[in-house]
Amino acid sequence: MNTTQGLPANTGRADETRRLIKGVRRIALGILFLALAFGAYVGILILSGNFHEVLPGRFYRSAQLSGARLGEEIDRYNIRTVINLRGENRGKGWYDDEVAATSAHGATHVDFRMSASRDLTPERTQELLSILKSAEQPILVHCMSGADRTGLASVIFLQQVAGIDEEEAEWQLSPLYGHINLPFLAAYAMDDSWEALEKVLGLDS
Repeated sequence: MNTTQGLPANTGRADETRRLIKGVRRIALGILFLALAFGAYVGILILSGNFHEVLPGRFYRSAQLSGARLGEEIDRYNIRTVINLRGENRGKGWYDDEVAATSAHGATHVDFRMSASRDLTPERTQELLSILKSAEQPILVHCMSGADRTGLASVIFLQQVAGIDEEEAEWQLSPLYGHINLPFLAAYAMDDSWEALEKVLGLDS
């Protein structure tokens, strides 16, 4: 009799466990779907060159473009300076093609080496800021994927050179351009670098 009376309670607990498992599975599948969707979005961005007109007639950003594509964009937007955040890489095809295209289309080529996974020192950040301030506009800035290093340079340009509101400028370091703002990822070094510059500039007060 006691065993029979205990079955409904056990059955209820089992049903609750099954519902919990199903709920967890749905959440896991949802997260997986979002991750795959975002991965596909980033893939499309990179394949398309991740090219964006940030400030018409003044500032543009992109991933690494082929020499031919770079020449087309220089002509289309009358770009005067190309800033390469991957640094000088003489002898590598992508770099030599870029330098040749920049020269052939009448733009100035500037190298500035930085890593997406390492914080920029205050001194190096000031160097980048000086380049962005002094470069002849319109400027095209790029790294490999156009998401992380390029995002930081874009935030700095918008806020410090163009005088754009800080919150609006910070959208340049966002998933919209393929940058993931999660502290446990290596590329969060770009967010940390911007926060450090904010303190130096007194923007965090």
